[in-house]
Amino acid sequence: KMEYIFSTYKPHCVYHAAAYKHVPMMEDHPCEAVQTNVLGSKNVADMALAYNAENFVMISTDKAVNPSSIMGASKRIAEIYIQALSSHSSTRFITTRFGNVLGSNGSVIPLFEKQIKEGGPVTVTNRDIIRYFMTIPEACSLVLEAGNFGKGGEIFIFDMGEPVKIREMAEEMIRLSGFEPYKDIDIIFTGLRPGEKLYEELLYDKETHNPTYNKKIMVRNVREQNIKEILPLLNQLIETSYTCNKMEIVKCMKQIVSEFKSINSEYEILDKH
Repeated sequence: KMEYIFSTYKPHCVYHAAAYKHVPMMEDHPCEAVQTNVLGSKNVADMALAYNAENFVMISTDKAVNPSSIMGASKRIAEIYIQALSSHSSTRFITTRFGNVLGSNGSVIPLFEKQIKEGGPVTVTNRDIIRYFMTIPEACSLVLEAGNFGKGGEIFIFDMGEPVKIREMAEEMIRLSGFEPYKDIDIIFTGLRPGEKLYEELLYDKETHNPTYNKKIMVRNVREQNIKEILPLLNQLIETSYTCNKMEIVKCMKQIVSEFKSINSEYEILDKH
């Protein structure tokens, strides 16, 4: 299908945003995470290269930083492959990394609105959990801008502003709806889900980054990825994904992403060996 699309339309610019984003669901189905988030990204990137697209912009996530989940690790592996392609290509392969987008599919705000409308309770995983947010227009604008001035091989990190406590967001939404939190509408704390962190990071601790002419966009100083080293590991991971052997799939992922440490997950046993 990708071959048909690229050979027919020969796009100049490719913005690759397709991915499974649901963290607990990907913990249950790592085979699907690999086949969509890794193999799917590889397919589109390979076509961009084969059909001489001018640039390819990978939409990544803050969950790819020190990943604690299958979803985050799958996006990090896609980042690594995109970076590896950029070192020997006329196509400019660029990665953008940011947090949650308000109003996007799976966003917490529509869920809270629905729960408030139904009279509660509003569900929050942990009273201290925080997340970064930006609006859809802001995210799209920054992605387009980074894709335009990126030279290839960079990871651009967007300034997400101050992190937001999800509990406080829920309380404020209840008040704005004319109710009193914990009295008219209760908030219950359900516990962190598999693979979920209390807070997300936009940079690795060891990474350094530099400003660009847009103060909302930073560029990370990246270590060059070797395609000859990455490709055999990637192919092994993709092949293993068809077995649906969850432990073996995740073991392969951890071989590629050494900083991938599972949290609140059945795969934590793999980090002890």
